[in-house]
Amino acid sequence: MKKKNLKKVANSFMKNVVMLMFSQLLIKVLGMVYRLVITNVEGFGNTGVGYYSAGYQIYALLLTISSIGIPSVISKLVSERLAIDDKAGAQRIFKISLKFFAIIGLFFSLALYFGADFIACNILNVPDTAHVMRVLAPAIVFVSISSVYRGYFSGQQDMKPTSVSQTLEQFLNCVLSITFVYACIGKEAYIMAAAGNLSTTLSIVVSFTYLVIYYRGNKIEPEPGQKSPERRKSDKELLKTILAISIPITFGSIISVISSVIDTATVSNCIQYAYRNAGMTKEALESLAMSNAGILSKVDTLVTFPLAINIALSTALVPSISESIAKKEFKTASKRMSFSLLASILIIVPCAIGFISLANPILKMIYPTASDGALILQISSISMIFIALNHTMNGGLYGLNLPRVPAVALALGIIVKTILNVILVSNPKINIAGAAIGTLVCQIITFSLCLKVLKMKLKTKLDLKKEIIKPFVSAITMGVVVYIVQLILSNVIGNTISTLISIVIGVMVYGLMILFTKVLSEDDILMIPFGAKVYPILVKLKIYK
Repeated sequence: MKKKNLKKVANSFMKNVVMLMFSQLLIKVLGMVYRLVITNVEGFGNTGVGYYSAGYQIYALLLTISSIGIPSVISKLVSERLAIDDKAGAQRIFKISLKFFAIIGLFFSLALYFGADFIACNILNVPDTAHVMRVLAPAIVFVSISSVYRGYFSGQQDMKPTSVSQTLEQFLNCVLSITFVYACIGKEAYIMAAAGNLSTTLSIVVSFTYLVIYYRGNKIEPEPGQKSPERRKSDKELLKTILAISIPITFGSIISVISSVIDTATVSNCIQYAYRNAGMTKEALESLAMSNAGILSKVDTLVTFPLAINIALSTALVPSISESIAKKEFKTASKRMSFSLLASILIIVPCAIGFISLANPILKMIYPTASDGALILQISSISMIFIALNHTMNGGLYGLNLPRVPAVALALGIIVKTILNVILVSNPKINIAGAAIGTLVCQIITFSLCLKVLKMKLKTKLDLKKEIIKPFVSAITMGVVVYIVQLILSNVIGNTISTLISIVIGVMVYGLMILFTKVLSEDDILMIPFGAKVYPILVKLKIYK
């Protein structure tokens, strides 16, 4: 591929990636802030986090059914229409989708609100989680509609509304969560958890309002008299096309969320089963189960932070690869896929090694009053690598119109995970580490199957030396350095400062290792924003020739 074409790729694809990357980072920082604050509030702790996450997982499952697959589907269909200059067709797809998914979202909002007691008592076996689900129920319809808007703009390769709306939503969620939880100090943990989740619904309504306003000034305007090649298709036929793609994607998303629901349900039930003969009351068993669920939720919060950066790659890949396939530019599609996989590895591997090296210090720094869970974080850090690669590959497979592949692969992984969870979590000696092990096995299975299909369809492959050995050597070197630095400094300046210094040193060590091992080729550097300016500097420094 010529350098001019590489620059063109960088200007379109990487611009969207970077925009999403920064917004996702900010979103996760805000999420970390309010989770950190409310977890350390008196009376909240691991138990409050358990109630908070247990109710939220059920909400997330119904939210996934009604909306999570929508942005990728609408993005793909709109980008394909615009690739052949069919603005009328793109606008029609948007309007049909908006009506249909608004109805679906409303249905699931009502289902969660009126079914909260049944779910809390019969599935989670913790009745008080119903309060959390009720305050979240109204949010589903607004998220469902917002997802159509985000997919619509993503299909135009305009990531601004997605980035701004999600950042605005999380900012409000952060401020309101802290405010509402503090307002409920002294009340039961489940009441504090419900108050914290009420902020989610309110912030989503504000975010939805922003998207509606943005649409009014930035909607697609078909040329006067322009007719879509698909104009003879009825609304019902177009809806079938939308559903044919959205159902497999949504199914894959549902399975992904089910993984978290399985963790919540198995921990809630299996922990109570494991300690049934320990002489504890039912209330004490419920509290123990929610405390363990809270530890898993804390770890998930940390693990999803680096994954947020990677989500930017998978989100931008869908319209990018769909556009390339529509134009029959298969080499460009393959190039974008390969570069995205490399980028995922370079981002996630050092984060995983860093978590493994500094698990205890990080948890003590962030959750000083509830710092247990180091082993869970270390196991989950390994899973994080495969989750990131699966996200990236899913973006490519959706763009290739192969949404069934990740759905089936993840379904097989979830079956194995469920079996492992029940067996391992029920064992008091293994406890919730069994849930982390189950997730790791699930993600490895999913990764193996998806990579096999990508190799066949796009000739995508992982270069052993460049994409695996060099990044891992660089990351492990960094991990050893930060572990030693933190160990030495913690005895002198305390845990928090020594951990922060270790992280900064780790970033510098990893960056230098990547440069000197020359993981990135000239073409890779040119794909990065400002790469054309950075590369000559690296040549002058004699790092590259």
